[in-house]
This record gives sequence, structure tokens and C-alpha cells, in this order.
Amino acid sequence: MNKTSRPVSDSYAQTTHVVLPNDTNTLGNLFGGRLLQWLDISCAISAHRHCKRVVVTVAVNHVGFDKPIKLGDFVTILSHVSRAFGSSMEVWSDVYVEDQVTGEKIKCNSAIYTFVAVDQAGRPVTVPEAEPTNEEEQKRFDGALRRRQLRLILSGKMKPEEATELKALFD
Repeated sequence: MNKTSRPVSDSYAQTTHVVLPNDTNTLGNLFGGRLLQWLDISCAISAHRHCKRVVVTVAVNHVGFDKPIKLGDFVTILSHVSRAFGSSMEVWSDVYVEDQVTGEKIKCNSAIYTFVAVDQAGRPVTVPEAEPTNEEEQKRFDGALRRRQLRLILSGKMKPEEATELKALFD
């Protein structure tokens, strides 16, 4: 590992919340917006731990609401930087609900955010590369460039013909 890289494990963050009545809709399920807020905070912590700089949210690339989260549930969010690109970082989060009898954590949602590190004037600054240290981190690292290119195409910041990683999938 070189001086301009950090292991992905250095960016790990874990937060736990209890779903209270003011966090739920009329069906007793966690508001999606509240989960997005919790995810944004957890992802920001991971991004900061990776680069040791002020970070700002640039994009919510993906959020999967796979299973409802109920009133009274304990919600644990595990986040980490999956890859860094110059001044930006892709941050991956998995959301678990804890069975309060057995303690088993059941995955119910996932999300991918993008953050940029900035200086005190709000200008982007370079961040260290992320070094995967296990198979899951490597898998997420390997897919991050394709996800980044897709995000940039969809936002009009990249032409489809410039997306080399995406094109390689179809060649």
C-alpha cells in the first residue's frame, strides 16, 4: 500500500437507530426520507474517515428499499468507501434490522452515495485511493468505475462513447 492510498477498512462506520413514532408513516413503516438522512450521515462519516477532510454529498446513486422497516425496529447501517476517484468517493451502505429476540441482523436495504472532499473554501481536493482488503470490498471496488460512468452519463457530464468500462460490458 502506498502513501496515497488507505485500506477500505479504515473508512468503516456503523450507526444504530431505533425507529420511533415520529420516524414512521401511517402504516408504521420508517419514512424513506428518514432512512436517507441516516444513510447520508453514516456515508459522510465513512468518507471523512477515508480522506480526513470536509466532505459534501454529490449524489445519491442508488437506494434500494427492499424490505419495510417497522416502528420499534433497531436499524444498523454499515458504510465504507468502496472506491475513490480524484476528489470523489463512492460510499456503499448496507442497512440491517435486528431481530430483538435472537439478535440476528437481517439485511433490508442498501445504498450507494458519492461524496467529494473539499477545502475550507469549498474547492475539491484530492483524496487517497481506496485499497480493498477482502473479496467483498474488491467486488464493490471493481464495479465502482462502471457505476461512476453510468452516473456521469445520466447527469449529462459524460458522453456515452467515453464510458470505456460500460462499453467493455457489451463488446
